[in-house]
Amino acid sequence: MNETTITMRLSAYIYNVEQFLSRINESELPKNASSILNLAKSYLSDAKYYFEKKDYVSSLSCIAYAEGLIDALRHLGYLKNIDWRPLSEILSRPLVLVAGSFEFLHPGHIALLERAWEMGRVHVVISRDRNFEKFKRRKPVLSEGDRLIIIKSLKYVSSASLGDVEDFLKPIMDLKPNIVLLGPDQWIEPEELKKELENKGVRGVEVVKLEQRIGPWSSTSIYNGLKSIICTNTSRS
Repeated sequence: MNETTITMRLSAYIYNVEQFLSRINESELPKNASSILNLAKSYLSDAKYYFEKKDYVSSLSCIAYAEGLIDALRHLGYLKNIDWRPLSEILSRPLVLVAGSFEFLHPGHIALLERAWEMGRVHVVISRDRNFEKFKRRKPVLSEGDRLIIIKSLKYVSSASLGDVEDFLKPIMDLKPNIVLLGPDQWIEPEELKKELENKGVRGVEVVKLEQRIGPWSSTSIYNGLKSIICTNTSRS
């Protein structure tokens, strides 16, 4: 089992526990049950922390403890009105890949990720700093690591990773998504991308492009706007 498969399964496991906890009405629980529930939440938090650090063994141990505490409460007669979703059901949703720089998060990005979430589990590939500089001819304001942290925090995103410096197709080849969702401003067209993938031996990937742009925003327009404001304020001082 490769690292990508491990992270996808572990991410789904963590997501399942998090979703279960979000459906609990704590006001209906006695104090002793609430303390156990808080402990489960603490283990969930630890699992997410270790997952971010790529310490998958510790993350798995913590999320398993969290699940065990929840199941203990169920055996004691609490939380009977809430059922676990089978992990296979979460993993069986189509995997949707979205890629981009995501330098300044704006409503257009959120609309794109929400649409991807409606289609299935969302994995976001963040462009590397070197590739960002190559295409935009400037350094990114936020580094690739910062942009990755921000994207991972969004509720529509199941998982995220950094792209490949040399080959933008490699994440698609590694992840083998069911769907690739392109943003309206991305340079490549669906048929062209499908042909590129087929040349690499990757077939059966549906490529969809979000045709309508949501609002006037783009990372470049925001960058230029901020630059203009800074220059204006500097000239006045």
